[in-house]
Amino acid sequence: MATRSRDLAWVARLWAVVALFAAVALVRSHQVGISLRDPHGAIFVTRVGLSLGLFAVLVLGDTAVRVRRRHLPWRRLPALARQRWTWSRLVLALSGLLAYHVVYFCYHNLKSWDVLNRPRDRALLRWDQWLFLGHHPAVLLHDLLGERVAAYVLLVVYESFSTVVAVALVASVTLLPRLRDGYVYVSAAVCAWILGVASYYAIPSLGPFHSDPSEFRGLPHTMVQDTQARYLAQRAHLLAHPHAADVFAQVSAFASLHVAFVSLLWLMARYYGFRRLARGLAVFLVGTVLATVYLGWHFFVDDVAGLLIAATAVCLGHWIVYPRAGAPVLDRPRAARTSGSRDLTRTG
Repeated sequence: MATRSRDLAWVARLWAVVALFAAVALVRSHQVGISLRDPHGAIFVTRVGLSLGLFAVLVLGDTAVRVRRRHLPWRRLPALARQRWTWSRLVLALSGLLAYHVVYFCYHNLKSWDVLNRPRDRALLRWDQWLFLGHHPAVLLHDLLGERVAAYVLLVVYESFSTVVAVALVASVTLLPRLRDGYVYVSAAVCAWILGVASYYAIPSLGPFHSDPSEFRGLPHTMVQDTQARYLAQRAHLLAHPHAADVFAQVSAFASLHVAFVSLLWLMARYYGFRRLARGLAVFLVGTVLATVYLGWHFFVDDVAGLLIAATAVCLGHWIVYPRAGAPVLDRPRAARTSGSRDLTRTG
């Protein structure tokens, strides 16, 4: 029993972080006088349901691949699934998903209340102009890439973020040989949301589309402008009626968590030794950085902060799961990472 407790201490450390962050959210809720909310179940209930559905799909797909690789008859699929997915592994995998979604729920509520703070967009704009010798980086991108085709391409890149992050989360606890290694990504993602909302409160901001809208009038009208208008309407409603039952805001710019999470995915792909995936994610990261600035969601310094958050989150996630292993090593082959280490959840 003592050995098993030591082996699962990494789960306890993750949940300790989750509990602490939830306590922060509850304290802040009391301070602002607004209860924790899940509007229409979109933040917690729906996302948990989607994660469970995707979990089932990936488990079934992974088991089917194993059956095919071993040249087994398809009737062996249920037995092979049960062999890999013991009750212990199943509970730990679902526990990691739940921890992530609890943090995401608290993050969104804290983000909503951040609009009560005075935005500092002008300061961020001055930093951007200093970095780009007096120029607005979005304007430079519009001149370089044009304002038609690039707008639609970068829109697709930006909007694919949620899907990519959702798949990566569930894949981390279903497809990796060692569930403990999957917890490194879950822990890093949890830390990224926490660091992200801390950055919102450190420098509250709304983004270039609000502080300097004239720079984006040449772009074609897409769902981006509709979403930005909706976010500003949510903010105005919360400021006017902070205690109304339906108030919930979703706009904060510093730091860019789109960039933070895509960077996190790229770093974790290298951490797991998935080199081809890492190269693809590097391209996706460049596209994401361009999209955030081009579409007016973020200042360039927001993206820089996102990169720093990602690097910090990877280190923290690695420490939570492997506190005695030293600094995380990138680009190590998977065989070297998984061999010679005991893990109660290493099955299949």
